Amino acid sequence: MTSLQEEARPVGRCPVAHGFDAMGDDYYRDPAGHLATVRDTSPVFWYPHLNAWIVTRRDDCLTVLSDWRTYSSAANSAADVPEKHHGIYPPDLVSKMIVGQDPPGHTDARSVAQRGFVKERMDRLQPEIEARAHRIIDRFENRGSANLLEEYSLELTTQTIMALLGLGYEHEAMMRQLRDDLFAVLSSAHEPLPEPGRTEVWDRFVEANLTLRAIVDERRDSDADDIISVMASARAKDGSYALPTPQIALHVSEFAAAGTDTTAQAMTNAVIFLSQNPGALQDALAEPELWPRVFEETVRRRPSSTFTSRRVTRDVELSGVKISAGDMVWVALASANTDPGHVDRPFEFDIHRPDPEDHLAFTAGRHTCLGNPLARVQGATGLRVLFERLPSLRPDDTDELDFLRMALLPVRRSLHVHWDVADVERSRTRTVRTLNLEVTERTEASDGVVALTLSHPDGGDLPPWKAGAHVDVHVPRGNGGQNGTGVDGEPWVRQYSLSSDPEDRTTYRIGVLREEAGRGGSAAVHDALTAGSRVTVSWPRNNFRLLPSPRYLFVAGGIGITPILPMIREAERAGAEWDLVYGGRTRTSMAFCDEPAAHDGRVTLVPQDRDGLIDLAGLLGEVRDDTLVYACGPEPLLRAVEENTSHWPKNSLRMERFAPKPVERTVPDTPFQVEFAESGTVVEVGADETILQAAEKAGLPVVSSCKTGTCGTCETRIVSGRADHRDSILTAAEQETNETMLICVSRAEAGCPRLVLGG
Repeated sequence: MTSLQEEARPVGRCPVAHGFDAMGDDYYRDPAGHLATVRDTSPVFWYPHLNAWIVTRRDDCLTVLSDWRTYSSAANSAADVPEKHHGIYPPDLVSKMIVGQDPPGHTDARSVAQRGFVKERMDRLQPEIEARAHRIIDRFENRGSANLLEEYSLELTTQTIMALLGLGYEHEAMMRQLRDDLFAVLSSAHEPLPEPGRTEVWDRFVEANLTLRAIVDERRDSDADDIISVMASARAKDGSYALPTPQIALHVSEFAAAGTDTTAQAMTNAVIFLSQNPGALQDALAEPELWPRVFEETVRRRPSSTFTSRRVTRDVELSGVKISAGDMVWVALASANTDPGHVDRPFEFDIHRPDPEDHLAFTAGRHTCLGNPLARVQGATGLRVLFERLPSLRPDDTDELDFLRMALLPVRRSLHVHWDVADVERSRTRTVRTLNLEVTERTEASDGVVALTLSHPDGGDLPPWKAGAHVDVHVPRGNGGQNGTGVDGEPWVRQYSLSSDPEDRTTYRIGVLREEAGRGGSAAVHDALTAGSRVTVSWPRNNFRLLPSPRYLFVAGGIGITPILPMIREAERAGAEWDLVYGGRTRTSMAFCDEPAAHDGRVTLVPQDRDGLIDLAGLLGEVRDDTLVYACGPEPLLRAVEENTSHWPKNSLRMERFAPKPVERTVPDTPFQVEFAESGTVVEVGADETILQAAEKAGLPVVSSCKTGTCGTCETRIVSGRADHRDSILTAAEQETNETMLICVSRAEAGCPRLVLGG
């Protein structure tokens, strides 16, 4: 972190952005907004107070971040070590900070530290982060108010880094102080630290590092997976330790600072943005899978570290401005993230952006934030738990400007918030993952279809949801039972769309077609679940979300009407135009007909025995402007809809399948290998088995539900290799990017002998 710098370099350079003030209220209120006022007229300008050039356009920022030879990081850790500490803390040690090194030193240190920050390890820490978040909220929830930054955000990130480093509570006070002292040491590279503060900071800093060195030595050759042990046990090619003890202790000091304050700032900023954008908050509460997007949009809109700095090693030119060798350049990350040349609607807080991680909040290139996987896991988890527990939480004053005034990292010191203490009791009536509900009503919706209304036994509100969501229903086998398990053992788990009104928080409704030729789940629903039955149901998940549009065309076949019904309600409330074409075998087999039929002129019912099949060629032959097509129903209908919308604009069609999409194979399946990066385990996948089956056989902890590629539970990240996608969830564009796959049905692409997966 840096503050004002006063180097002995010439001042009075041009151009200068008059009106820009990195120490003023406008900057601290909204760094990106303040930078935007000068970006067009002065994309690169000299800022005398920092004695540095400021670069604001995304393309120029990427140029600086991607060329370490021309734009060096070495000046970022040129702190002046007091002479009294030179014996145990030589000046060149500070220069080995990861943030202040260039290759090859940076490459060597980062490669060792990176082993402790791989995404899989961070994901594995998620349950511990969640548990700690709950315990922290327990302390203050009954008060109805708190300083969110100090009492929750910083508390959670500090506890998280302690867990990640494998340090006990006896070291907590030291690590909290080390965080602040590390920032002071970094700042002293640019602004002299006056006495007696300089001596006090360095005495504490060195003492803490000596303690950490002893811990590092204790963990040499440890097989534990905490970051200190991972770095301490890492070996070079010649068998020696990869990094010396003092350097590892220094890096741990960096992690103590970077791994706490920046994420705490981001979580706190997210609360402000959500209070100003209540629709985004409601979406995230309804669909918990959106919380990572809330975090990403927050750091895009307001990165915790607004700048990063480099020193120029040769004369260069950026946006027509000549910069001399030796000059400092400050890269305005906040400005790059809101550059209208790259981002549509840059100042809107939109958690539904197509590519949420397309920002420079974690910088780019070799110095991409090492801890970004940790920040992303704990940021999203911390926000989700906070608002699940206290959904009414709001800031007292979103314009509160209690900051430690440093331009690089505007450190917010407080954000006072309040909430309705009634949230406390409401949250206690729910479980986090599943709900034990009661069938309060069962009706015959049509020939072969039952409608089940589900409520909480205490009558309390159920988790919110949006149109298109479904729930996993744990259906009793055999003769059923009141606790969700039947006489034949483990229950079926089946996915059913919610067909009721999302604004009714007291009930869920599902419609279930009895599939006589199915796998048994629907028959069990019909036979075992009656009014009064208890059933375990997951929190709602949504793979079929209704996107905003001025017009919709809904196409439903049979039981496919169930997710469409709440979509119609949502479209009505949004004031959008819509039409529904609903087909079925007979009029008596078409469930819930009366509900959409109430909308005269917008609904066309097509019973096959009377009117034949839906005329999709006539319905979809002419492209309708600004229209999204949503279709759900049997596979022949969906394939026909796909064929008849092939000439429509890309992404006009959204579909949900209840049964797996048929896969046409022209060559036989062949065996291949899969390596699971988290454990390093390699499994052989036979020609007649799935990756999921092979992983389960090897004893790996994989999670699945439908096992047909229709629910999305087993979606897994692809590290390397190409997949043969056979699921019914990922869009064609998502399959083409090859970033994830559903391991219950998809395989390695022909000619790919080995996949590496992130799990």
